[in-house]
Amino acid sequence: MERRHFIRGLCSGVAAWPLGAYAQQIGKPRRIGVLGADATVWRPWIAAFATRLRELGWIEGETVAIQYRWAQGSSERVSEVAAEFLRQDVDVIGTYGSAVTTLKQATTTIPIVFAVAFDPVRGGLVQSLTKPGGNVTGVSIQQPDLVAKRLELLREAIPHLRRLAVLANAGYAEPMLEAERVKSTAQGLGLEAALLGISRPQDIAPVFEVLRNKADALYVVSDGLIAANRMQIVKLALGARLPTILSYGDYVEAGGLMSYGPDFTDLFRRAADMVDKILNGTKPGDIPVEQPTKFDFVINIKTATTLGLAIPPTLLSIADEVVK
Repeated sequence: MERRHFIRGLCSGVAAWPLGAYAQQIGKPRRIGVLGADATVWRPWIAAFATRLRELGWIEGETVAIQYRWAQGSSERVSEVAAEFLRQDVDVIGTYGSAVTTLKQATTTIPIVFAVAFDPVRGGLVQSLTKPGGNVTGVSIQQPDLVAKRLELLREAIPHLRRLAVLANAGYAEPMLEAERVKSTAQGLGLEAALLGISRPQDIAPVFEVLRNKADALYVVSDGLIAANRMQIVKLALGARLPTILSYGDYVEAGGLMSYGPDFTDLFRRAADMVDKILNGTKPGDIPVEQPTKFDFVINIKTATTLGLAIPPTLLSIADEVVK
């Protein structure tokens, strides 16, 4: 009788264990495949992702194994990594919006969590924000005022702004959706707006030859291709004496003028929360897509000086970071 009670109690206890603890007990870690855009840019973000998973009880090398791969702006590389993750039979894939379409074509069963996507509904990544459906969910930067806010900041820094160029990766729907929104918003503000699409690194330098003396500022739409070539883009923009508005602070620290965008560290922590739910049995299609609540505004004073711009004190006073 005592033995039966002991076994019954043991079994009920095992059933109550979190899945992470169970995996640790049986020595079979869950597998996460992370497909990032660029290793350097993503380094602090994946650190936040891994830290949050650890806080949730997932210990890398024990209860979870994470494989990191980098697209470096290549669509072919995204396809290669997708095939690799399928062969490894990972339990979930963490990635970014532009890569999701390719990953969805590769698998309809492995859960996919995007840590950042501009407009996942219009981009066809999910059915809706509240009911994503399928095998995809994540964190969107879809904010109706995001593009308008960047242009507002740019106009305040450059009162003479009349002609705006928009640089984006023409090879993916996600960045082009943002680029088209930038163009339409700029035109609504009375600005001339020209959309310049690139699809490979070799396209970047010729774009700046076209831009020389034909634009007052440059809006850079970030994605994997842009991130992998950010140093070249920033250098060419400075050479062409073009002020830039960008998505996040890393570009500004590299020499861009200004950035305004979500707190990406927070986005990746929230993506880790979703991965945790999936590893514990929740279907990705039942996890609502979340949107950012924290935003950062960064200005590079050295770049402003190089460009001959006097940043208004009102802008400096609201900046979250001023790079000197």
